[in-house]
Amino acid sequence: MEPLSIIYEDNHLIVVNKKAGDLVQGDKTGDQPLNERLKAYIKKKYNKPGDVFLGTVHRLDRPTSGIVLFARTSKALSRMNALFKSKDIQKTYWAVTEKSPQKENGKCIDFLAKVEKQNKSYVKSEKHPGAKRAELTYAVKGRGKNYSYIEVLPVTGRHHQIRVQLSNQGAIIKGDLKYGAKRSNKDGSIHLHARKLSFIHPVKKEPIEILADPPNDPLWNEFLSLEQ
Repeated sequence: MEPLSIIYEDNHLIVVNKKAGDLVQGDKTGDQPLNERLKAYIKKKYNKPGDVFLGTVHRLDRPTSGIVLFARTSKALSRMNALFKSKDIQKTYWAVTEKSPQKENGKCIDFLAKVEKQNKSYVKSEKHPGAKRAELTYAVKGRGKNYSYIEVLPVTGRHHQIRVQLSNQGAIIKGDLKYGAKRSNKDGSIHLHARKLSFIHPVKKEPIEILADPPNDPLWNEFLSLEQ
């Protein structure tokens, strides 16, 4: 197992650049999740006796890479949960997609319904039972030979939101078979990456901006080069 890529750490928070394929929390697969690996890391590094507290603030889908933030204290956890709930936290995602949306920049507002058995969400009408409002804005940052490079700012945090909303715009994320990709990525990943997180620190009350580099592959490297 590769070592954890920790990109921010203080007494209150710890942030990992998650590799595609890593689980954030345990599930029925029984694979060791990030939160358990992080607890072991903290226990060893700080020589902590007994159970280590670690609160999961948010999650990323297993095939997605990028920023996952955890709280090291209950105070930080409750305050970060409040920030996410009040949307006082800005999340920036990068996506490599087959085709582009019709507009270079846009806002998507859809109503999504999750089908548990399929672990999949669908765009439905507002009146559909269980449908939840989903909102994001996006901008096409560049185009390669076969793919487009899109920056996404989600406003809400619905199940598979970016994946289903981009697909609904005709911009299917590379490797995302579940939402219409032509073929899978060899490693089972999809080309969706949690790139940036900006917020006011829950305890220190100072602005924090965390950046996570995408995986090292030609498409992500081309996307990165657009930022230079």
